[in-house]
Amino acid sequence: MSADVNVNANVGVARDRYAVIGNPVAHSKSPYIHARFAEQTGEPVEYTHLLAPVDGFVAQVRAFIDAGGRGMNVTVPFKLDAHALADRLSPRAAAAGAVNTLSFREDGIHGDNTDGVGLVRDIEVNLGFALKGARILLLGAGGAARGVVLPMLDRLPRTLTIVNRTSAKADELVAQFAAAAREVDCELTGGSAKAIQPHTYDVIVNATAGSLDAALPECDDAAFGPGTLAYDMMYSAQPTVFMRHAQTLGARAADGLGMLVEQAAESFYIWRGVRPDGAPVLAALRAMMKTPAA
Repeated sequence: MSADVNVNANVGVARDRYAVIGNPVAHSKSPYIHARFAEQTGEPVEYTHLLAPVDGFVAQVRAFIDAGGRGMNVTVPFKLDAHALADRLSPRAAAAGAVNTLSFREDGIHGDNTDGVGLVRDIEVNLGFALKGARILLLGAGGAARGVVLPMLDRLPRTLTIVNRTSAKADELVAQFAAAAREVDCELTGGSAKAIQPHTYDVIVNATAGSLDAALPECDDAAFGPGTLAYDMMYSAQPTVFMRHAQTLGARAADGLGMLVEQAAESFYIWRGVRPDGAPVLAALRAMMKTPAA
């Protein structure tokens, strides 16, 4: 079934309007994912793409609200614009400094960020890998990394090490989340690749954009081992260069397709108060893309 078709089990029932907004946006799998969620839950949801001019984000959002829209997912390049537009921010959106989920309510526009929750749910639920007590290595300190730190800390890891090619950016994240780490008794450190501890990690998350250019992030090979889950936040029809490298070092590798599905499930829950099951939707997407499961 086409991703552009809006599906709802309740034929003839008025549907609440949602959309993913971005530029470009036609490639987005969100309409397909939310159509499956609507089928699964019976929620009266209509979900479409919405292309916005780079300088026309706010006008497009306002027009969507005026037309009765209930909420939006936000993709590149508008996550910072959505953060600025929101009247209220969830704690995780405030920590991330970016918004990917907007809810339009009587008391204004609410902004949230579900990326980190999507990552955690994919790792723990779909991949069956507990983060409690884990030693985690986070590669990258940009927007993608910033959005996942707090949700990972909420899962009570033993240690979290953030490394970045520019160590100052990693240091900034360590300082930002130091108090949150102390609250959950997690040892939070970071810096350049030299900050990587001389042992294998339980989880290594690649939050850099290197896989887009087939580039490996700086990371000591000794950080990978047979008990390591190497997770690339990027995804494609074939394993990423980071995944392939991790597998040669004996690690288990996974891509970010499950994160995409689970962040969408969290958005659906925010809007509808019903949590869909991401696993069958993820399986359907993998079959469509012919991507290998982890």
